[in-house]
Amino acid sequence: MTNIRVRLASNGEILAEGPLGWGITPFEGNLYIRKKHMRTDKFRVNYVPGLCPYKFLYVWMNLHLNDGAKIRNLAWMYWLPNPLLPFIWFRVALPRAHPDLEIEEY
Repeated sequence: MTNIRVRLASNGEILAEGPLGWGITPFEGNLYIRKKHMRTDKFRVNYVPGLCPYKFLYVWMNLHLNDGAKIRNLAWMYWLPNPLLPFIWFRVALPRAHPDLEIEEY
């Protein structure tokens, strides 16, 4: 079984960790993470909406750091997801290629 760990590049803080598959699902270059595999509670919805033609409506999320800084629009969550894509339903999504993230598979 392959596990995946997502860290913040600036300080090494673990944001998410779990099994690749239903726990952390890769799709279109992004990672869709179930709540039980999130290792932080610092993501906050910023209420900026977005629309994907086939995944439907989402909101952007900021990461609030301990020093008071925040990384804007680092993640997103579908709050009106396509019912045919259950692996995106109400999960925090992170881009694999974001420069502020380190992705480790082990």
